[in-house]
Amino acid sequence: MRLACALILLAGPAAAQDTFALPGGCEAFVTVQSESCQVDHHFICLNDPKGHKRRVSLDEQGMTYTGVTDAEAQWISSFHVLSGHREVLESAPVDPASFSELIATDLDTFDFRTLSDEIGETRYVGRDTLTGRQITIDGVTLDETTYDITAYDGAGNEVWAAQGREFINRDWRMFLAGTGTVTTSDGTYERSNRPVEFIFPGEPGFLSASPKHGCGVAIS
Repeated sequence: MRLACALILLAGPAAAQDTFALPGGCEAFVTVQSESCQVDHHFICLNDPKGHKRRVSLDEQGMTYTGVTDAEAQWISSFHVLSGHREVLESAPVDPASFSELIATDLDTFDFRTLSDEIGETRYVGRDTLTGRQITIDGVTLDETTYDITAYDGAGNEVWAAQGREFINRDWRMFLAGTGTVTTSDGTYERSNRPVEFIFPGEPGFLSASPKHGCGVAIS
């Protein structure tokens, strides 16, 4: 949580600076510009456990999200800036998410809870499946997945459900967003946040604080 707060202070409005500043002891390995007016920075920090990776997401106004995943791509912690709530993974999930199982068998099921002081517990149940299709975006080869996930509140009521397609990068051991359909009590809507550009250290636009693609378009 302290690192999340530090990142918010360092970020400020995206328009106020050209480069996103990481805290000391952290090093970014890729910046991803996505089609839905979002830019993500993926980085590691020296004091984190081995295999842990961090991500910050920014829109035109500034930071919207910061989170941590482990080597199995489990959501270890997330801080949602706009809503102001934080979630942390429970200590002993019923069926932990497993990147290793997905790439070994083409299928990974999961059933885990996150805990939050602000919104209580949320249970996530679903599966990720490799389709066998590879796609190259901006020179980076990704494996396509399908996903099916349902979120329940602490009383067992369905909060939302989503289905769609994402991508994984085997070398980075992480998921990248794709397209999908989300259903809540308010209705069903489509979302798309596919990557457009992968920018690496030393390249123009690395750690840019400004999203490039799809900005100024109304999103429901």
